[in-house]
Amino acid sequence: MTHVFVGIGSNIDREENIHGGITALTENFGKLILSPVYESRPFGFDGADFYNLVAGFTTLLDIDEVIRRLREIEFQFGRSRKEPRFSSRTLDIDLLLFGNLVNEGYQVPRRDITEFPFVLCPLAIIAPDLEHPVSGKRFGELWQDFDKRAHAISQVDINLTTC
Repeated sequence: MTHVFVGIGSNIDREENIHGGITALTENFGKLILSPVYESRPFGFDGADFYNLVAGFTTLLDIDEVIRRLREIEFQFGRSRKEPRFSSRTLDIDLLLFGNLVNEGYQVPRRDITEFPFVLCPLAIIAPDLEHPVSGKRFGELWQDFDKRAHAISQVDINLTTC
């Protein structure tokens, strides 16, 4: 079994799309570990604020099949891969970690983990003792050392148990 972590974000019909995305992830991968939801300003463009969280699960599927299913879920929620990198999203699901795999082609571990608080904070909450596959530092430690002033986030009270 491989431990997988994905980042989930939306700034269009945020709560509805986050709930739907979590339901679809559960249908595809089984039981999820979910972080709290955080709100953050968009990065790299002007738009509505995002809701972000991290989900973890274990799987016997290979990385190609996991990525295929993640893209399929995004597509079901209206995501187009033709959108600019920094733009509004109905549902964005990024593969953050696939076990301890380090592979540039698959972009794992995803660089966003150490660059953005809306990725690192929720990951550190659900996997504080897990080590980053490249640096070897624990995610809780990385979050503790992170400059939190650069891009503010705030926890949002959303009930995810209804997903």
